[in-house]
Amino acid sequence: MRIRPSPGPELVDAGLVLACLVLSLLAVKTPWSPLPWPVVAAAGVLGSAAMWRRRRWPVAAAVAGAVAFALGGNPGPLLIGLYSGARYASRRHAWLCGIAGWAGFVGWSWFDSGKLTVDNIVFPPLGIALVALAGVNLATRDALLVSLREQGRRAEAEQSLRDEQARAAERTRIAREMHDVLAHKMSLIALYAGALELQTTADPKLRDGTVLIRTTAREALVELREVLGVLRADVAPAAASASASADDTGAGQFPDLGALVGASRRAGHPVELRDEVGDLPAATARVVYRVVQEGLTNAHKHAPEAPTTVSVGRTEDGGVAVAVHNRAGAAPMDLPGSGSGLVGLAERIRLVGGTLRSGPVPGDGWQLSAVVPWLDPRPEVS
Repeated sequence: MRIRPSPGPELVDAGLVLACLVLSLLAVKTPWSPLPWPVVAAAGVLGSAAMWRRRRWPVAAAVAGAVAFALGGNPGPLLIGLYSGARYASRRHAWLCGIAGWAGFVGWSWFDSGKLTVDNIVFPPLGIALVALAGVNLATRDALLVSLREQGRRAEAEQSLRDEQARAAERTRIAREMHDVLAHKMSLIALYAGALELQTTADPKLRDGTVLIRTTAREALVELREVLGVLRADVAPAAASASASADDTGAGQFPDLGALVGASRRAGHPVELRDEVGDLPAATARVVYRVVQEGLTNAHKHAPEAPTTVSVGRTEDGGVAVAVHNRAGAAPMDLPGSGSGLVGLAERIRLVGGTLRSGPVPGDGWQLSAVVPWLDPRPEVS
């Protein structure tokens, strides 16, 4: 079924103006007021025309509608003007619309009977209050919808910012780990070149080559440290501290999954490790370690004391498949979290060409799984 779009504000206002003009014609022919028909007609036309700008000038529309009712007995402009004043006017001016409507009722009673009674003074405010209540109710609803939309946009922007910070922190953490590995290798190259330099004094060309290797290795090491310094300066303190704390958990050059699982067991969480691969290349091992670390952290938070299985195996294309599966546990622990752990982990795995999935297992808890390429190091030259 196709939903038709609601008519625009201009079309609605045009229809209201037309309806008020029809009522003005009836007010002249019936008549609804003892005043001369030119006065009744003029009041009806002017009051109807004022409804065209009722959203922009709601107080003026309410006053014009009250005048049209007082002089011509036409209730259309009066009711529409009161409603518009209650919905579109500011709260400090809305009471003027109510006074104008009450004055319109009193004026019409005076012109119609030549006197005022208690009923003419007391009962009209009840009708005015009902119309004003409808306008205020819709105005409140509109303000609430605007507030909810703004909150939604702000929450989306904040979540996007947190995700970007998590990605930036993960890239920086990867850069620091790469620096640690490369710095170690470059230091060894410089050390071996220095030792070789002392043994090649008899061959000037070979000695010059070893000096060049040692100097180049040291220059590369200095440049690596400068790049790391820039990356550290660009990261927010919170992201840098999170990166440092993650590095302190044991993700060194050769992370130990057994130690990570053992720490969870000592904390009272039943964790089973099924490692069918064994030794991994250092780069692959670091990514696998991060996946298991994040999975166990989430299990501690959301399923304490639930049986958890950590599985590491090979895929058909030679990669490494790692999964952390926890069954449904007790009530989640009241621990704070930014929700950016999976975002950073996904960024890390994306950068190495892997895939990450997380979600509930129907009737059997939650699972975090990833496929990481086998990142072979370059063969050493003997």
